[in-house]
Amino acid sequence: MLFPFPRTAWRHALARPYPVPPRFLAVLLLSTLTLLSVPCLAAEQPSFHNAPATAARLANPYSGQAAAATAGGALFATNCAGCHGRNAEGSGNIPALAHGATQQATDGEVFWFITNGAVDSGMPAWGSLSGEQRWQLVSYLKTLPTAAIVVAAPTTSAAAIDAPPPQAPFTDFRYEVPGTTRKITLADLPAPYATSSAGNSASIVPRPDGVLPQAPAGFKVNLYADGLATPRVIHVAPNGDVFVAESSAGRIHVFRGLTADGKPERSGIFAAGLSRPYGIAFYPAGPDPKWLYVGDTDAILRFPYSSGDLQASGPPERIADLPHGGGHWTRDLQFSRDGKTLYAAVGSASNVDDPDTTPGEKNRANILAFDPDGAHMRVHASGIRNPSGIAIDPASGQLWCTVNERDGLGDNLVPDYITSVREGGFYGWPWWYLGSHQDPRHEGKHPELKAKAIVPDVLLQPHNASLQIAFYQGQRFPKDYAGDLFASEHGSWNKSVRAGYEVIRIPLHQTGKAGGEYQDFLTGFVLPNGQVWGRPVGVTTAPDGALLVTDDGSNSIWRVDYTGK
Repeated sequence: MLFPFPRTAWRHALARPYPVPPRFLAVLLLSTLTLLSVPCLAAEQPSFHNAPATAARLANPYSGQAAAATAGGALFATNCAGCHGRNAEGSGNIPALAHGATQQATDGEVFWFITNGAVDSGMPAWGSLSGEQRWQLVSYLKTLPTAAIVVAAPTTSAAAIDAPPPQAPFTDFRYEVPGTTRKITLADLPAPYATSSAGNSASIVPRPDGVLPQAPAGFKVNLYADGLATPRVIHVAPNGDVFVAESSAGRIHVFRGLTADGKPERSGIFAAGLSRPYGIAFYPAGPDPKWLYVGDTDAILRFPYSSGDLQASGPPERIADLPHGGGHWTRDLQFSRDGKTLYAAVGSASNVDDPDTTPGEKNRANILAFDPDGAHMRVHASGIRNPSGIAIDPASGQLWCTVNERDGLGDNLVPDYITSVREGGFYGWPWWYLGSHQDPRHEGKHPELKAKAIVPDVLLQPHNASLQIAFYQGQRFPKDYAGDLFASEHGSWNKSVRAGYEVIRIPLHQTGKAGGEYQDFLTGFVLPNGQVWGRPVGVTTAPDGALLVTDDGSNSIWRVDYTGK
């Protein structure tokens, strides 16, 4: 025997209904690693998130029991849906669970990962749950995608969060007030690990009666559409039709017209059967585009399109493959103002992986560029952990992006950001962040890149999970809003008191340049007790000049109109 614990030790340890003592777990892990180092036992190599081979042999005592799966669904809705989504569709670098690695792994491997988590991939450890509860979660996950999500009821009577107030310029949801201006600078950044790395996933609840998003004085918010399936990117066609990617349903929804009470007059499904669609773009520019482009998670597709189509007239053409295979799955698209270049944003698969040693990172954490037919792929800008949203300034033609930065370094590191994008620019990932700040997990690597890492234009709250941006192009808002950026802050799991869960405004002062500040614009998606009912994703200017905001927490679209003077 090469180690002091029999193979059943992991089974007994992980099946306990209480957390495993750290010293015991460490010895077991060391012993397992010793075993794995022996060449003749190569078959024991881990496969699912480095779970030991012995974990794969753990048997689920509740396998096939409907009551266990139902209980697991309730646990999922309360503890997991905030990150993985109501329908387990995933978001950002959080993977979908109805397919892929989770479904290919054994029950024991999934149980092991739920128990231990992994900060580098953004997964909190759930060893605090009893062994029975963790097995129930596994039972539920294995019923996907057919299991119904059990959504937790809002606990409106629960006490408001009483954590100490944050130190400016950092904030949290309790202090997000429409119209409040904020600015974070490099001088404000704390040292890495100034606080521990939090695991605080959102508990998604139904929107309570009478609760609406809050906007600045003079603005009115109404529900434009609901009952959608993870509405994410939203764009308006030249004829005024509103196209929305419903990522978990694999389809593109289209809305037309506006009733007197602010609802669409008609709707339809333009295309279905897609693989987590996200980016949407029309080509060529002008009133009569011939193609609708879609950023699927693994490819760029284009559908034949004629102005007014409510349904695609033919199947999609796959014009380019995109890097994929886990982690950030969103693929946003934009055409350059002259129509000669198609940009595609591809996020990293991880929270810390070094592309030097991780082949799967090739061409990820980049904004890629293509010819309109999908040919001539090249890297337009690099070192961008997850450029989830990209947009072209219609006045100048400048490309901008909004970025999910890395987790695991503390409450106030690393700020997400919004920036204009330089061709050939390098933005630091994964070795550096916000200029010359080195990630301590990559200490000493690539010193030659320190001076090359670009400082972004606007720093946002850390762990905001900034997802989408849009330039305001309407005439309905006050004049000082003309040309400004709006951005959705989806909210993340990695902050002890939540931040984000709002839409912000980035003033460009009619110059096309940001001054570093931003304003809270649409807030109120978090209840005082910290439960979350809404998560903004897509933003766009509606044909009438209002702002449309998708919300994949309540599966709705909100319309923000200006009615004041």
